[in-house]
Amino acid sequence: MSVVPPSGTPSGTPAGAARPGRLGVGVIGAGRVGAVLGSALRSVGHAVVGASGVSDDSRERIETLLPGVENLEIPEVVERAELVLLAVPDDALADLVAGLAEVGAWQGGQIVVHTSGRYGTGVLAPAQRAGAIPLAIHPAMTFTGTSLDLARLTGCTFAVTGPGAVLPIGQALVVEVGGEPVVVGEADRGLYHAALAHGSNHLVVLVAQAAQALEAAGIERPGRVLAPLLGAALDGATRSADVRDGVGPGAVSALTGPVSRGDAGTVSTHLEALGDLAARTGATDVPDSYTELARGATRRALASHRIDDAAARALLDVLDEPRKEQE
Repeated sequence: MSVVPPSGTPSGTPAGAARPGRLGVGVIGAGRVGAVLGSALRSVGHAVVGASGVSDDSRERIETLLPGVENLEIPEVVERAELVLLAVPDDALADLVAGLAEVGAWQGGQIVVHTSGRYGTGVLAPAQRAGAIPLAIHPAMTFTGTSLDLARLTGCTFAVTGPGAVLPIGQALVVEVGGEPVVVGEADRGLYHAALAHGSNHLVVLVAQAAQALEAAGIERPGRVLAPLLGAALDGATRSADVRDGVGPGAVSALTGPVSRGDAGTVSTHLEALGDLAARTGATDVPDSYTELARGATRRALASHRIDDAAARALLDVLDEPRKEQE
């Protein structure tokens, strides 16, 4: 039961004919991720032999993204599939895998892939004991659960975790759908996922906070104001983050604004304005976030020699004033 990367039609295979290594895929959890990845695997020649979805949204995704695929009970999906794609919430994954093991659903040689960023393959141990091949494959992307996601898979990074002997299977599956596989160790999955959640989820919170402040300042369309500024900042920071010469400051090299200039007076003005916003609206999270992130920016700017010791002390003194007032 091999999987081959999509390196073109093998010599001697007629165009349009099934390539070797095609698998029968069962999708458990036809949510935003499962239905899209099932569709992507189907588009490169794998056969989706069944999917499970309970909610109205899941049933609609099966009909839209996996037309003609039967919506089945979970054990029947597992029974039919050579590759089982588990795209269920993190907290449901362990119980699902163990429950299927208890009823003898897993099959020897069956590939079992989950898409959770939090877990490695340890959570698949009950399936592995039954002879299944465990893989953890997590796409570092936000999904809408629509066909728009299919194009976004191209160039998307996927974290692949699994026993060394079967890592090539996971890597090949990622390459087939247009992604770029990156091997993440079992013990590193928690840190990997925390990094992604910190970056993406908290970026959304920052945008929400900035938009609220702009609205309070009379800006009717804050998203339109923020888009070019945040887009340029994000592009510069992510590009700089890949610098690995051992000398460069990485993403912090893209830092602009008062902290990067050591402008403690401006930071003090910001804190006063945001404190007033919090008093008027109850949005106490906004000045709190500004303060903590400005502290982090100050420390990183100092470490990368963007500012000197005196400027860093002045900034940190200003940032500590609200805390001292509360005490």
